[in-house]
Amino acid sequence: MMSCESDFGKRSLKRKNEFSSHPVTKFDNGLQVSKFQTEPRDQFNKAFPFFRIPEEYGYFSQDCGRQFCSDKSQMRFYVPPASMNRVKYDLTRGYSNLIRKDENKKEYLDDLLKWVVENKKKFQVIPRQTKDSDEDIHPQKCVTSLNTDFVCWRGLLTKLLCTPYENRDGWIIAITLFRGTYYLCEFETEEKRHERETTTERQDQMCYWGWKFEQYLTSTVEGGSPDTSVPVNNNEGFCSVVRTRLNAHSLVFGGEVDCIDLTHGSKNKYVELKTSRKIDHPKQEEKFHRYKLIKWWAQSFLIGIEKIICGFRDDDGIVHSLEEFPTQGIPDLVKIFPVSGYSESMECSGVLQLS
Repeated sequence: MMSCESDFGKRSLKRKNEFSSHPVTKFDNGLQVSKFQTEPRDQFNKAFPFFRIPEEYGYFSQDCGRQFCSDKSQMRFYVPPASMNRVKYDLTRGYSNLIRKDENKKEYLDDLLKWVVENKKKFQVIPRQTKDSDEDIHPQKCVTSLNTDFVCWRGLLTKLLCTPYENRDGWIIAITLFRGTYYLCEFETEEKRHERETTTERQDQMCYWGWKFEQYLTSTVEGGSPDTSVPVNNNEGFCSVVRTRLNAHSLVFGGEVDCIDLTHGSKNKYVELKTSRKIDHPKQEEKFHRYKLIKWWAQSFLIGIEKIICGFRDDDGIVHSLEEFPTQGIPDLVKIFPVSGYSESMECSGVLQLS
């Protein structure tokens, strides 16, 4: 769902799996609701737009009680195993001791906006002094504008990027225009709420497996070792805030990152950790490449993460091997299973352009 008004306005955008012009419904209170059409898919098959390499603007942590902390206290350090092909990680271990985040408490943009408020000076624009001017140029004493077009979470952009391939899941996005910046916030759909409230124990356990996997490969201190004996607490998180540009539009968004690899030779040393069922036959391989990998690519590409580590598990939650996927190489892997001759990365980027 999407919406927009004057200086302090709201608009909301809903996904709709049919094609027509973008209809807009206006209400007496100024709210506008429009629908984003996802068919036909070839409307997204455009040349890849200019997307500047994301630059980290800042960071923050969320502690054991999900409280905002303006520091790196929750950053984790990547600890690779001795052998990627010979591991035995029991992801079911400690499930009964999981310290759970309150999923009924909606966070919206709260923590991201706390970071923005604490870092307003980062958004200052200092005018350039010309040869004809003899006046001293000083930074703004009071920042009244972020000089940024869009502010949101990385997860929202990931969802938009993957829209051509996620035909089952709808989304609702509320957009507020304030002092020249559009703030995008995702809201839970009725379908998602029902799915959350009817989650089975098996589904809940499989969600836990992903968090436990991170524990096997990370340390809380540089040079340390993983400690899998402590309970998993999914309140904790470390978020990177980046600034980038999509064509003429400037974006600032935050995203949770799993860990950092200080031995990685690139400027962006963050690593994404994922799990997936081990592949036993070609149909599973096709599904993995066509749907899971493209989502991983979108998630990591947006924030500039260059390395994804996947743990391949069995149905009992035991990881037996790991594989590294360079983010930049994923589009070529996905092309092994083409659909209608379209480029997945081009289609994904086309969604952002049309949004």
